[in-house]
Amino acid sequence: MAESTSNVEFAHRIHEQSHHGAPHGRAEWLELFEAIVLAAVAVLTAWSGYQAARWDARSAAAYARASQLTEEAQEEHTLAGQDHLYDIIALNTWIQATRSGDRDFAALIEKRFRPEYHVAFTAWLKTDPLHNPDAPLGPVFMPEYKSERMEKSKALGKEARESYERGVASRETGDQYVRVTVVLATVLLLTALSQRFKIHAARVGLVTVAAVMLVVAIYWIATFPRA
Repeated sequence: MAESTSNVEFAHRIHEQSHHGAPHGRAEWLELFEAIVLAAVAVLTAWSGYQAARWDARSAAAYARASQLTEEAQEEHTLAGQDHLYDIIALNTWIQATRSGDRDFAALIEKRFRPEYHVAFTAWLKTDPLHNPDAPLGPVFMPEYKSERMEKSKALGKEARESYERGVASRETGDQYVRVTVVLATVLLLTALSQRFKIHAARVGLVTVAAVMLVVAIYWIATFPRA
């Protein structure tokens, strides 16, 4: 009878030890999971910081390029305006010389027309502007009138806007990576807090929330463009 009682007590102790051992085993697995989370946070934070820096550099370069192109476009626009003013003054001088009968001076002025303007001037003469009241007011109103500098100014302006938009897009991408680092910092905080809790359920809850946020951060990083 005593031996039977002793066996029951021994089995009971084994049962209790097995129940005490289970939480310890789960705690070890939880610590391993926390270590994996912390390692992932460290790597992803470094990667996000690197990408944010790269995209910020691209943004700064694009802004600088846009500023340079804008200055070049404004310079070409100013020169185009000066060419336009020269064309108008030259035409007025030619008209005065023609009406006064000074053909030699008129021919001299015509030779000094800019090549681009001379094409439009030749087309304008065909409309008999000195006698035809319906003729265009001047060569600058002819379809043949072109300004290479004005076209270049427009092209540079368009390229400047595109470069500026690339800078904005790069800045936004860099900001996205910065937001990821904030999420990862929260994951790090939750994981560190979980290690301070002795209550197993509370610790698991914090780690679970941290793991979910980590998965979200990984998804964002996987879908964001890379520099």
